[in-house]
Amino acid sequence: MNHLILNIENAVATLSLNRPEVHNAFDDQLIVQIINALNQVEANPNVRAVVLTSEGKHFSAGADLNWMKRMAKLSEYENRQDAQTLAELMHTLNNLSKPTIALVNGAAYGGAVGLVACCDMAIATERSRFCLSEVKIGLSPAVISPFVVSAIGERAARRYFLTAEAFDAHQANHLGLLHEVVSDEVALKDKAATLIEFILQNSPQAMDKTKQLIKTVSRADIDSTIRDYTVNLIASIRVSEEGQEGLTSFLEKRQAKWVMQND
Repeated sequence: MNHLILNIENAVATLSLNRPEVHNAFDDQLIVQIINALNQVEANPNVRAVVLTSEGKHFSAGADLNWMKRMAKLSEYENRQDAQTLAELMHTLNNLSKPTIALVNGAAYGGAVGLVACCDMAIATERSRFCLSEVKIGLSPAVISPFVVSAIGERAARRYFLTAEAFDAHQANHLGLLHEVVSDEVALKDKAATLIEFILQNSPQAMDKTKQLIKTVSRADIDSTIRDYTVNLIASIRVSEEGQEGLTSFLEKRQAKWVMQND
């Protein structure tokens, strides 16, 4: 059964978690399906933006209970292999070259918080709730921790990783996990359309390079190495085909060739 719906339209790939009967909890099969879909859109030059969303009332309840029961009976080696697949999902989503938008409706618990943290932009409705619940059942948010800590910071992680308390969308916004909170599902889709409209005006190459830039400079000391990296990056972009087109179109007061309208 396909527990993930992939739709590509008007240069936008939408990935929808499709297990509403279990609140879109994910298991090993869904994880592999998401990885495959992300690799597919990454390789598609016509895709300019990626939206991660869900069917039903909730974004995702986190790990599927039946999956966790199966893993509890397996060896440490088998659990390590299983965790590697989840780590691959987080790495793939976090490092996608195309802009990614998480649309969160309802609950996002456990590993689902990791999915939200891995996206470039995250919007939620006022009824959304979040929880890093792993320690409550004797586990740890280990695999998702680099991405969640990057989003909310060490100080907040110390609280929410250790209390496993749920928090609302406004607190998630305050912590930096979200960029914006909207009233309902209609407003969620409207905000996504607005963000996509901005994205489709921009150079695909420049956005890819800028994503790499953010990751590099946010984790580095401001020294001669990082200075040389930034100098070389802008120089190479300026002389590239898209860089030349962008500068020329700006000076000629016309739209660049890559500009698209999202119908």
